[in-house]
Amino acid sequence: MADGATLPDSIDTLVIGGGNAALCAAISARRGGASVLVLEAAPEFYRGGNTRHTRNMRCAHDSATAFLTGPYTEEEFWQDLLRVTGGETDEDLARHMIAESKDMLDWIGQQGVRFQPSLGGTLSLGRTNSFFLGGGRAMLKSLYRTAEALGVRVAYDAEVVGLDIDDGVFRAARVRLGDDTVTIGARTLIAAAGGFEANTEWLRESWGPAADNFLIRGTPYNRGTVLRLLLDAGAMPVGDPTQCHAVAIDARAPRFDGGIITRLDCVVFGVVVNANAERFYDEGEDVWPKRYAIWGRLIAAQPGQIGYIVFDAKSLGLFMPSLFPPVQADDLGTLAERLGLDPARFQATLAGFNAAVRDGTFDHTVLDDCRTEGLEPPKSHWARRIDTPPFYAYPVRPGITFTYLGVRVDRNARIRMQDGRPAANMFAAGEIMAGNVLGRGYAAGIGMTIGSVFGRIAGREAARHGRN
Repeated sequence: MADGATLPDSIDTLVIGGGNAALCAAISARRGGASVLVLEAAPEFYRGGNTRHTRNMRCAHDSATAFLTGPYTEEEFWQDLLRVTGGETDEDLARHMIAESKDMLDWIGQQGVRFQPSLGGTLSLGRTNSFFLGGGRAMLKSLYRTAEALGVRVAYDAEVVGLDIDDGVFRAARVRLGDDTVTIGARTLIAAAGGFEANTEWLRESWGPAADNFLIRGTPYNRGTVLRLLLDAGAMPVGDPTQCHAVAIDARAPRFDGGIITRLDCVVFGVVVNANAERFYDEGEDVWPKRYAIWGRLIAAQPGQIGYIVFDAKSLGLFMPSLFPPVQADDLGTLAERLGLDPARFQATLAGFNAAVRDGTFDHTVLDDCRTEGLEPPKSHWARRIDTPPFYAYPVRPGITFTYLGVRVDRNARIRMQDGRPAANMFAAGEIMAGNVLGRGYAAGIGMTIGSVFGRIAGREAARHGRN
């Protein structure tokens, strides 16, 4: 932990945040000639925000590589993004991000980050997404090592509690360091401090009491303080406060920081019922990487914000399990009792599903022909009868990764003010501006793309502004 005496009174570029977006920005600004200070609100052990829990990033590329099985064109990336957002994206910014992503893997590699072949199972990302060797923590260590070797200064337990902004011009930040509060001036500011998903009070403003049942997959330090300060200072907002990256995670996960090991990727192998033992959505609508991020919001809309993924012995070994073991029983009635569901209603739901299944050739890697007929909601693909004991279930709740309400930026990652003017010297990258690209929906690895691409841009432009 730094104290006030060890921090400079002023710096060229002040970066608020400590994850992927912040480090890419810091490295980029430093390579552009700026002196850089990174303020991370978390202790050193918990540094890095949600990047700590990530595994991969999605970038456009023209050909196969040592770790990617084939090309992923800019147009295909755009169509995937268009599909998952339902068109709720800034096309100019999104296409700019995709174009900039084409050389991002090389740039990230130059900062010491290493990659590995993709994981198998339901992920099906071997062609589109690059996986970090050692996961997000290893990636962060590489970025921090490079940043510090370049001369970037880092302060931990450094919570920004105030911003001095006058008519779109950043002057200084007030920073709490233990019992002290210090003021640090800077020529340029880069806000990369994440969303507000760990701030239950803010979530309640849009979600009401349902927010009390949400679990936060990542850091407890993303409370949206910097976002609120920017909005209060006249930054233009972007995004819907109810939209977020939310997936179905094990309901037994901790309130905060459960990470990737609590995510459940077995929806496509079974059925999902709510507290009334009723199905409510098509579990086989599309391949999992394009649909996994809708299930958090779907569960959030169910009674008590709880659901249950039900499958049988045929599917047990087809996916990566949660940290917690599934609930198990030799018959469906007993399974219902162990889940706290009405046994008669639960068995009727499963009997109706089994009767509607039309056999085909099961293949979870493609949109196969195993489906239901005459059932509402249908299961469009991967439908197999749940009839082979033992029977299993995972209880699931909404797991919020990050929120989409943020600040509007332009192609240079410069924050726009409410009157439409670009801020004089303020930039943003990562989750705090992700709503420019993600109006709703998600596809695997896009969050890391947003953070790294706009982080690099923000750092480059901040350094350029400082020189001028």
